[in-house]
Amino acid sequence: MRIFKYLFTVSFAISALSLSTSCDTESDTTPPVINLIEPENDELLHIGGEVHFEMELSDDEGLKSYKVEIHNNFNSHTHELTVRSAGEDENTTPFAFNKSWDVSGKKNASIHHLEIVIPENATPGHYHFMVYCTDEAGNESHAVREVELSHEEGEEHEH
Repeated sequence: MRIFKYLFTVSFAISALSLSTSCDTESDTTPPVINLIEPENDELLHIGGEVHFEMELSDDEGLKSYKVEIHNNFNSHTHELTVRSAGEDENTTPFAFNKSWDVSGKKNASIHHLEIVIPENATPGHYHFMVYCTDEAGNESHAVREVELSHEEGEEHEH
């Protein structure tokens, strides 16, 4: 009889421990918050220049990483083959950017950098500037800006 009590107590303790552990990992379902400050929506970005990138990230439990992706929106995301029109410069290439940064161990992060450079041969036009943020639990948020790449100088923004 004593052995049954012992086995029951041990199995109950193991069950309770596994339940409390699994609840902790599933309790964070709140995605991180992205406050994308720069670039602004419809901002004109200069080909051959740096992109002023500024945002604030926060999470109730802890941040993990963020990613910036820039891709063209020439064909409204049908992602079909793009055909050059007559007279279009054949020496240009649609600009694409995709990079991730680690912000582990922080609940808040202020991001401000000029690491994104638009090459001189980038094709002018409309692009999507996308930011993704993931927290330690795997929840993800994203923010999107419509921007335009041009050889003309864009409006000056205070930084």
